Amino acid sequence: MTVTDKAAPESRATKRHSAESRPGLRDRLARWDVSVSPYLYVAPFFIVFAIVGMFPLLYTAYVSLFHWEAGDDDPDFIGLDNFKELFADAQFWHALENTVSIFLLSSVPQLIIAVLLAAVLSLRLRGATGWRVGILLPYAASLVALGIIFANLFGPRYGLVNGLLQTVGLSPVDWQANRFASHAAIAIMVNWRWTGYNALIVLAAMQAIPKELHEAALIDGAGTVRRFTHVTLPLLKPTLIFVTITSTIGGLQIFTEPKLFDAMPGSNNGGSTHQFQTVTLYLYQSAFENFNLGYASAIAWVLFLIIIVIALVNYFVTGRLAGRRK
Repeated sequence: MTVTDKAAPESRATKRHSAESRPGLRDRLARWDVSVSPYLYVAPFFIVFAIVGMFPLLYTAYVSLFHWEAGDDDPDFIGLDNFKELFADAQFWHALENTVSIFLLSSVPQLIIAVLLAAVLSLRLRGATGWRVGILLPYAASLVALGIIFANLFGPRYGLVNGLLQTVGLSPVDWQANRFASHAAIAIMVNWRWTGYNALIVLAAMQAIPKELHEAALIDGAGTVRRFTHVTLPLLKPTLIFVTITSTIGGLQIFTEPKLFDAMPGSNNGGSTHQFQTVTLYLYQSAFENFNLGYASAIAWVLFLIIIVIALVNYFVTGRLAGRRK
């Protein structure tokens, strides 16, 4: 047998082996399914977000660079003048102060009460499901209906709250006219709606804490309060930060509560002297009363940047806490 005759079977065997090792169509489709399917599953969210989220955001940034009034087909390009005017606008800073004040009056008590409610709901109560559903009912109720109810409860003349104050010998309060009183009333309205929702989030985090940690603390002689302060609260830090940041974002965007609290129908001024006008109310007034769309867009973008800063603070704080646990 010649060298050529010996090489021929080896060459045929090599070709047959390469053909068998080459992936078939079914194998290639399986690989594509593993690598491509996750992107196809999440694609609808990003497509919808690009249409209803990203495009309006970018278009708002574009409008903020123009002196653009409603119905104006040929707006004037003015660059960053809207932002310069906004930073020198005393009413904007007044509205921002109101927004921060309402946020502090609502979020701080809301967080404390939510943690306490979650601690109570974590106990072995009869009808625990009913209690959990009960604290969530204010969140499920119509916000417009709650706004109207609370506006009447805090009515300056015939409101139930002033009636109770007079019953105990205190003077009635003009809740709409007094700046601090209006902030407190709106904060109570916010707390009524959101405290139960946040309590359930904290409760879910509490139930995720391993029971072995509580049992070990109990063996070491720690009482109920000590276990709560030294075991439960430290492990709730990421959840509490999340609740705080979401409450902050919601507080900065608050609109419906002060809008419905205004005693003047159809007014977006947040009171006669803007005593409880928030940033979003001022944005609405600039866009739909003054018809200055460029200026309103600048307000929206400044508010957006403030929210981004707070989100970044949340990211770094959460990352640092996670690093400490490691």
